[in-house]
Amino acid sequence: MPRSKTTSRTVSDRNYSVQDPPEEQVSAATRKLRMLRTLICDDSYECAARSSGARAIAGVDEVGRGSLFGPVVAAAVILPDRCRIEGLRDSKQLLPEERERYAEIVHQLAIAVAVEEVCAEVIDRVNIYQATRIAMTGAVGRLSPAPDHLLIDAMRLDLACAQTSIIYGDSLSISIAAASVVAKVHRDRLMCEMDRDYPAYGLASHKGYATPEHLSALLQHGPCVQHRRSFRPVVQSSLPWDEF
Repeated sequence: MPRSKTTSRTVSDRNYSVQDPPEEQVSAATRKLRMLRTLICDDSYECAARSSGARAIAGVDEVGRGSLFGPVVAAAVILPDRCRIEGLRDSKQLLPEERERYAEIVHQLAIAVAVEEVCAEVIDRVNIYQATRIAMTGAVGRLSPAPDHLLIDAMRLDLACAQTSIIYGDSLSISIAAASVVAKVHRDRLMCEMDRDYPAYGLASHKGYATPEHLSALLQHGPCVQHRRSFRPVVQSSLPWDEF
């Protein structure tokens, strides 16, 4: 089972989260997607947790860490024992209509589902990593029944219950994959709603990520209150040209 970690680089520069140029992100994302397709998403981690005595096992994941706009969103999902959802995997590997369908299935089958948002203002204040942890902790806290074991995608939380941090967890654990899909569908719907309030940025198409369309709109219109002003592309869109 793969344990090496490959992520798009994020460098912390004072309060700024400095992202790779979009073309480098695309290349890295393509390589990662090819690798993820070779992984098997099943309930092996859930079975291991149950063999250790866990009864309420929650998968936890987030979406929106790399976006320039709006909240980071985390979801936590408790599935029934031996739950099987054929074809469910990391939300990034699914088409939008597949994500919608799987999110509906998860809501129907799950024992508990919870979602938490952390807004751009908090992201700018505490940084995106800490904001993600806040969102995940909040989602777990909303679950009823409370979980006694967490399966988390490459993260650990300051919570008392047992935890397993799994690199590429959303491609290996069915519970984390379920949380990934729920969080992604929730955030995508939110971005489409916010597109009506901020139509200049094209949010419905790129969901706030650093696409050429979004970067062009930022340069033309400047950032709005929902942009993450600690992220370099947003910072640069607010600077005079001679300061780039």
